[in-house]
Amino acid sequence: MTSEDNVVRELVREITTLLQGFPQALERRAAALEATGKDPELVGKLMKGADAMRDSGNIYITWARHFAGLSEGTSDAADDEDESGAFDV
Repeated sequence: MTSEDNVVRELVREITTLLQGFPQALERRAAALEATGKDPELVGKLMKGADAMRDSGNIYITWARHFAGLSEGTSDAADDEDESGAFDV
């Protein structure tokens, strides 16, 4: 694996971490707003947004891994990690 391959794989790991953390951050913000009694409609939107990002995050990670694999010259772009449970879907 070349240095550039390592960069691409590291970026995929970073993207995965961020996409997993984003829905959690939205949920924490929604909980904080709810605890202060602010705008229940906004709380609901944030919770739905967290669900949507969790559901769609796996798609983006799958594509990122696919293209990372292609950049390394692998035809199946398989990854050792199983992303199916990455977002607790």
